[in-house]
Amino acid sequence: MAQHRGMGVRRFGTVNWLGLRTLYAREVRRFAIVWSQTVLAPVATSILFLLVFTLAFGARPGQESGVSFEHFLAPGILMMAVIQNAFANTSSSMIVAKVQGNIVDTLMPPLSAVELLAGYVLGGVTRGVVCALAIGLPVFPAIGLGLAHWGWALVFCLGGALMMALFGLLAAIYADKFDHLSLITNFVVTPLSFLSGTFYSIDILPEPFWTLSHLNPFFYLIDGFRFAALGESDTAPWIGCLVMIAINVALGFVAWRWLDRGYWLKA
Repeated sequence: MAQHRGMGVRRFGTVNWLGLRTLYAREVRRFAIVWSQTVLAPVATSILFLLVFTLAFGARPGQESGVSFEHFLAPGILMMAVIQNAFANTSSSMIVAKVQGNIVDTLMPPLSAVELLAGYVLGGVTRGVVCALAIGLPVFPAIGLGLAHWGWALVFCLGGALMMALFGLLAAIYADKFDHLSLITNFVVTPLSFLSGTFYSIDILPEPFWTLSHLNPFFYLIDGFRFAALGESDTAPWIGCLVMIAINVALGFVAWRWLDRGYWLKA
């Protein structure tokens, strides 16, 4: 019997692969149908960022080693697009379902909290990765930039998308309406992404801003992917990887708990 989250029997046995696959496919179709808004628009915005900042500050090196500013900038802009789009996918899907009152259609099928979490989050990760490929494949060769460490690029791209997909899901579960979610986007996600070292090296910052930058989790995503592209960064990539894993575990546990108990989801 289909049960409401938090009111039914918890399953520890066989995974409902059909239900999980269906939920994931729905989340992917949501952004694929409107690809001009969800994929093409981030690509255009990223290219504009790269052009404007390169024209304005192109004569300045990104780091003391003499890396060109456009090479310094491109990995950060790509990772910022991943962050924003992974967050947008899960948050918009959940908040629309809550506001329109059709969240029950997702909660009633025989899907465990883990399966619900996986379906939503994998959809957000997919959108983040698609945006990364859509930006990186044309832009990096055009400016003569490759990847120094493919493994680290994969780790930070997938881990960063996972982090923001989880955060977007939590934000939408907690929000009661679109205005509440917009507050989180405008006053948390956007400032942290812009102040993460995307457009500058944090080594030029005086105290206390240097220390505050290291408290920004987005900094480790940007810096880690920059290491993957350039082979150098402000901090060691393994430090950023450990921070990212710790945050993902914490966010994943909270998201599972909220879905399992039906917090802010049941009428």
